[in-house]
Amino acid sequence: MTRSRYSTVAIALHWLIGLAIIGNLIGGLTHDAFPREQRGLIMALHKSFGLTILVLSLARLGWRLANPPPPLPDYMTPLETALAKVTHWGFYALMLAMPLTGWAMASLGKRETSYFWLFDVPRLPVDPALKGFFGEAHEILGWGTIALLVLHVGAVAKHHWFDRDNMLARMLPRR
Repeated sequence: MTRSRYSTVAIALHWLIGLAIIGNLIGGLTHDAFPREQRGLIMALHKSFGLTILVLSLARLGWRLANPPPPLPDYMTPLETALAKVTHWGFYALMLAMPLTGWAMASLGKRETSYFWLFDVPRLPVDPALKGFFGEAHEILGWGTIALLVLHVGAVAKHHWFDRDNMLARMLPRR
């Protein structure tokens, strides 16, 4: 018998990482709208959650490689199947690249990066001449993440409301 649902670990990591990414995107896009004295707090949280996303994403990737997901339904077209696979692997790439480019930028900053005020994060050995590159890459990757998120949520909506299949239920926690 073929599994039709993701494992409990995969579901938990999916939703934890997804919520952290959405929160970090909101924080990254809106921090300039806050009063200057609050921006430091917002960016400190942004960096800490970014590092958390990196660690959880590595765990999720390891879990995925060791525990393959349930197969996609046979009725999906080859284009849908290809888009699903590209989107999922694109998310993995972004979930690693986004925090790494952020960490690289933070490593070139004047202040130490604290992980939720518990300990300082080591700096990456980054050439200061690349600070602009990492800043641009982080921003572009952020917009890429938003685009993939819109595609992902659109695909879930299509499956749920138009195809009326169980694709959404595969990733929802059990009730």
